[in-house]
Amino acid sequence: MTQRVAVLGTGKIGEALVSGLLRAGKAPADVLVTARRPERAAELRERYGVEAVGNEEAVKAAETIILTVKPQDMGTLLDELAPQLPADRLVISGAAGIPTAWFEERLAPGTPVVRVMTNTPVLVDEAMSVISAGSHASEEHLRRTEEIFSQVGKTLRVPESQQDAATALSGSGPAYFFYLVEAMTDAGILLGLPRSVAHDLIVQAAVGASVMLRDSGEHPVKLREAVTSPAGTTIAAIRELENHGVRAALLGALEAARNRSQELASGGK
Repeated sequence: MTQRVAVLGTGKIGEALVSGLLRAGKAPADVLVTARRPERAAELRERYGVEAVGNEEAVKAAETIILTVKPQDMGTLLDELAPQLPADRLVISGAAGIPTAWFEERLAPGTPVVRVMTNTPVLVDEAMSVISAGSHASEEHLRRTEEIFSQVGKTLRVPESQQDAATALSGSGPAYFFYLVEAMTDAGILLGLPRSVAHDLIVQAAVGASVMLRDSGEHPVKLREAVTSPAGTTIAAIRELENHGVRAALLGALEAARNRSQELASGGK
């Protein structure tokens, strides 16, 4: 990675990307960051040795521009950047619900745009980043994007038409997992366990199950059946989950998240 990269909007996700790039061998001199607050810029400069600059300088000096600001702030940022941003820069957007065409309409003709939906495990280098090319993005632009995001987890290419579904499933996915862990911890307390014990039991069960899913290659049904003995404790619990419509609730929840992503794309509040 010899080209300069600018990260505009260095919140938690942006900072995690900066950290991943540096761990992968990117020279601090080749990473630029922007921040609204001077104290935040100073913090990033001291912590990583990168240069904190203004947005205009960032887009002129770097070949790859990563936009990690909130979706509702993207319009204001593009209004500022568009007159300054050369058409040969690669623009990578991490904003949920905003299609590449929205950026292409506001930037110089031919500007390559790649849309990425990552998730909060980027903070521990276990992100799932879903990548889609805009109409002017080439294979080289996709490879460059993958090179950046593979430093903080896995990457997967999908057609942009699948981005809203990926947002619902993967982008929001950690929140569903945390919600289930919270509920199962409360169940452990109800059954008489101290909170710390219930938490440790559930978290390690989740870690172990995740590794089995990732490494075994087995279908989740087969792994679940291996735990489900005839007339045993697991099948009794699963019957209650089915009686309460947990599977249907999950389907409905993800559909609602997908629909909300589509609303955001169309300018919904």
